[in-house]
Amino acid sequence: MAVPGAAALLLPLLGAAVAVAAGCGYQSCPPTRPDFLNVHLVPHTHDDVGWLKTVEQYFYGVRNEVQHAGVQYILDSVVAQLVANPSRRFIYAEVAFLARWWRQQDEAMRRTVRQLVEQGRLEFVGGGWCMSDEAAAHYDPAIEQLALGRRFLRREFGACGTPRVAWQIDPFGHSRQLAAIFAQMGYDGLFVGRVDYQDKAAREELREMEMLWRASGSLPPPAADLFTGILPNVYNPPSGFCWDQLCSDPPVVDEDSEENNVDSIVSSFLQIAASQAEHYRTNHIIMTMGSDFHYENANLWFKNMDKLIAHVNARQANGSRVHVLYSTPSCYLWELHRANLSWSLKTDDFFPYADGPHQFWTGYFTSRPAFKRYERLSNNFLQICSQLEALAGLAAREGPYGPGDSSVLREAVAVAQHHDAVTGTEKQHVADDYARQLAAGWESCQLLVANALASLSGSKENFVFCNALNISVCTLTETAGRFTVILYNPLGRHVSWPIRLPVNGAAYAVTDPQGQPVPSEVIPISNFTRRLRDDGSGARWELLFQASAPPLGFSTFTVSRLSRRDPRAPHTWTQVLSQPQEIQNEHIRVLFDPLTGHLKEIQNLDKSISLPVFQNFYWYNASVGNDESSQASGAYIFRPNNSEPIPVSSSKRVSVHLVKNALVQEVHQNFSSWCSQVVRLHAGQPYLELEWTVGPIPVADGWGKEIISRFETTLQTDARFYTDSNGRQILERRRDYRPTWNLSQTEPVAGNYYPVNSRIFIKDKKFQLTVLTDRSQGGSSIFDGSLELMVHRRLLYDDNRGVGEPLVELGANKQGLVVRGRHLVLLDTVESAANQHRLLAQEMFMAPYAVLAPGGGSSYRRGQPSLRQFSALQQELPPNVHLLTLTPWDAGTLLLRLEHQFERGESANGSQPVTVDLLNLFSAFTIISVQEMSLGADLPLDAISRLVWTPATGPAQPRPVPKLDPSRVTLQPMEIRTFLATVQYKVPGAGPGGP
Repeated sequence: MAVPGAAALLLPLLGAAVAVAAGCGYQSCPPTRPDFLNVHLVPHTHDDVGWLKTVEQYFYGVRNEVQHAGVQYILDSVVAQLVANPSRRFIYAEVAFLARWWRQQDEAMRRTVRQLVEQGRLEFVGGGWCMSDEAAAHYDPAIEQLALGRRFLRREFGACGTPRVAWQIDPFGHSRQLAAIFAQMGYDGLFVGRVDYQDKAAREELREMEMLWRASGSLPPPAADLFTGILPNVYNPPSGFCWDQLCSDPPVVDEDSEENNVDSIVSSFLQIAASQAEHYRTNHIIMTMGSDFHYENANLWFKNMDKLIAHVNARQANGSRVHVLYSTPSCYLWELHRANLSWSLKTDDFFPYADGPHQFWTGYFTSRPAFKRYERLSNNFLQICSQLEALAGLAAREGPYGPGDSSVLREAVAVAQHHDAVTGTEKQHVADDYARQLAAGWESCQLLVANALASLSGSKENFVFCNALNISVCTLTETAGRFTVILYNPLGRHVSWPIRLPVNGAAYAVTDPQGQPVPSEVIPISNFTRRLRDDGSGARWELLFQASAPPLGFSTFTVSRLSRRDPRAPHTWTQVLSQPQEIQNEHIRVLFDPLTGHLKEIQNLDKSISLPVFQNFYWYNASVGNDESSQASGAYIFRPNNSEPIPVSSSKRVSVHLVKNALVQEVHQNFSSWCSQVVRLHAGQPYLELEWTVGPIPVADGWGKEIISRFETTLQTDARFYTDSNGRQILERRRDYRPTWNLSQTEPVAGNYYPVNSRIFIKDKKFQLTVLTDRSQGGSSIFDGSLELMVHRRLLYDDNRGVGEPLVELGANKQGLVVRGRHLVLLDTVESAANQHRLLAQEMFMAPYAVLAPGGGSSYRRGQPSLRQFSALQQELPPNVHLLTLTPWDAGTLLLRLEHQFERGESANGSQPVTVDLLNLFSAFTIISVQEMSLGADLPLDAISRLVWTPATGPAQPRPVPKLDPSRVTLQPMEIRTFLATVQYKVPGAGPGGP
C-alpha cells in the first residue's frame, strides 16, 4: 500500500495544480514541495458517541437547545462538498455514527462514498466503533470495539477503508497498553490532542512533539513501537480560522469589497504556520480544520479553505516559501516517514493529564463508579454470550427461547468505551442512556445464553437470570423448595467459585453434577444489604456454597430446602460474635485491633510472612476554587481543598461483628451510616476480600466529597508504586515525578493519581501488597508504605470542562447513589506476587456466571441425555495462557485470541514462553483449518506491512511472520495471537452458521 509517486492527473483549480487521487493509501497523497514549508490542512469533525446528548440525539440532531449537533447532516453535507471539488479531502473516525448513516443510504450514494474512499479523499482514521477512553477502558473491550469498527470498514469499503492512522484526539491522557494494541493492529502512527501542559511546553522547546513510542517492554521491537504525533492545537483550528456555522471568525472575502480581508488573513496564517513550524522537526506541519460536530454545513468550511489555499499559495510568486494543501493524517505521516529522520524514544505513558496548574484530569478515573462496574460486568457477560454462541453454533441464535443476538450487547459495550462514557464525564441523562443500551444488550444475550445452555446440556429448563444478586434479590431462590444452579466458566482453566443466593429456608442440601453432597451454610443477610434493598422485605438469609466449573464449560448443582428435622440439615450453625480479634483459613490470617475494630495485620501462612496493614475510609473535601486557582473538583478534575483527608468515621472505633462458619469468616465493619465494609475470607481462598458499600454520600453540609479506601503499611516504598495499564502491563509510578520532564507539582494529591484498571501495588525488596479492583478507579501512594483507591465521589460544582452539570448522581431513590464493590488484597513475596495477581485479575474480569432454573425441564431433543457438566476444552490451558476471545465470525468460522498474560521477567515460571496445540484444544468442535490474523482480525497477519521508523537508540527491524503450525502455537510474554478457525461441530444439530 505504501507506494509513492503514482501518476497523477493534474487539473487547474483555484490557480494551483492539484492531484486527483490515484487510488487510496499513501499513493493517493497530494504532491508536496520539498523546499517549502508544507502546511497540511486536515478537515475533520469530532463526533462524540454521546456526551451532552445521547448517541441518537446526536445522530438525528434532536435537542439542539442542549448542543447544536446532527451527525447525519454532517455526513450528508461533507459528501456533497467532496464531490463538488476533487482537491478536497476529509477524515472521519466514529464508526458507530457512520454505520448508522450508511444504513440510510441508497446504492447510488453508497457508490459515491466508496469512490471517494477509493480515491483517498475520504479517509477513515482510528476506525473504532468510538474513540475509546484510555484510562478507564480495559484492554479486552478496547480491542473489541476497534475490531468491530474495522470489520465494518473492511466489509463495506475493502482495503481502502482500512485505517492506517490511530486518531485519539480527545481522550484525557494516553495509555501504553492502547498504543501497543494500535501497533499490533497494524497502524502506522498515532495522533493525540491532549498531553500535559508542562510536557507539551518541554516538547515544543526540544522539538519533540513527534516521537517513537515503545509501548511494551516484553514484545521485541518494533512489534509495539508506534510513531506518535502531538497535534499543535488539541484538535481545533488555529485561532481566527474557524469557519463552521458554530464559529464566529470572519470568512475570507477576496472580492472588490471594503470587507476584503485577504492580506490580513494570509499574513496571519503565515505567521501562525511559521510559529508552529518552530516546534516541529520537518518542513511539514499539520493543522486540524474542524472541531466538535463541525461541518453540518460543510460548504462554509470548504469554500473558505479553498480560498485560503489559493491566496496563501499565490504568495509564492512573491517569494513566499509556504505551500498549503488539503491533506489527511496519513499523508502527513507519509511525509514524516519520507524525511528519514531518527526520532526520540518514549517508553512511559501520558498520565496524568493536566491542562494547567491545579487542573489534573484524575477525577474521571473514578467518576460514575456504578456505571464503571456495569460496563465491566457487561463485557464479562458479552464474552460468555459470545463463547456460548461459538460453542452451540446456530442452536444459540435460533432456539426454544427465541432469537438470540449478541450484536446488541457487542455494540452497547463498544459504545461504552467512548471517552465520555466509561469515563463518567457525560450528562446524567446520557449516562442513563448508556446503561439502557447495555440493559437491552443483556436481554438479547440472555436469550442466546438460554438457547445455548439448553442445546449443550440437552435440557430445556426455564432459565432464570437474577440480575440483582449483588443486593441479594432473586425471586426463584427465595421462594422455591428446589432449584438448580448452572455455573458457566469462561476461563480456559478450572475455577472454584463461591455461590451466594438469597433464601428464606433454614437449611439446604446441595449436590454437585455427580450427585455428591456439597457443603453449604445459611448465613444472615447483612444489615448493610438489607438497608440497600430499602424495602423491609425480601430474603433474610443467604445460602453459601463453593461451586466449581471446568474450563470453558459449566457445572450444574441442585439445591433442595430441608426441614430442620432432616438428618442432612447441618448440626453447626453460623456464629455471630462481637469483638473479633482475627479471621483465618488455610492460607491467610487477618488480625484486627480489638480497641478500634480496624484491620491491623495480614499474614500469609503459606510463606510465613506478615505485614502490619491498617485500612480505613476517608474523604477528600472537594475544592470549589480558591485564591490560587478558581478550578473546582468535578466529573473530570480531582482537586481536594486539602492534602489531608478526613476519616469517614467520626469515632476512633468502628462498629464490628464477626460471622463465622466452616465456609466463610467475615468481619462486618460499620464506619458510618453511609459507609460499611465486610472483610471476608472464604475457605481455601488465598486472598482477602473487602466488600465495601458507600453512599449516599452526604452533602447537606455544602461540601462535595471524594471517598477513598486507604491502606497503610510499614513497607519502605521509596516514593514508588505500581499501577496497571488498561488491565494488562504494569507501570512504575513515582510520587511527584515524570520520567520525561522536570515536574513542577501544583497538586500533591491529585497530581499523583493514576488510573487503576485492575490492580495497584506497593513493594519493598522482599514483600508486595497488591490490591485488585472490580472496576476502574483512581489510585495512588501519597506517602511511603501507603496505597489508596478512590471508590466514590459526589460533587456540587461543575469543573468547567463542558459537561455543564455537577456530578451529583442521585441514584434510584433520588437520595444519592449507593455503590458496592470489592477489593481483593494479596500479600506475597515480590518474586511470586505476579503468579497470584495475574490469574486472579483475569478471574475477576472474566468471572464465572450463574444461571438458575427450577429444574425438571424437558429433553432438548429426543434421545439426547442431559449433561450436568460440560467442558469445551480437551484439557486446561496452561496458567500463563488466557483465552481472550472465542466468538463466531463468518459462516463456519470462529475468531479465537490466545494471550500470554505475563510480562517478561515478572515470574520465574509464568514469564516463560508457552506452546499450545490448537488442533487438539477444543472438544466442542473440530478445527479444519486455521489462518493467523492481525489483532484486529480484519487482515491476515502476513498482510500487515507497517512503516518502519528509526528511534534515536538505533533501528529495530520487524521480524518475518513464521509459518503457522496450529499444533504448536508458541506465545511469548505479553503476546496476543489471533486466529480465524474453520470448524466442524460435534454437538448434535449445532451447525456452523455465521453471526
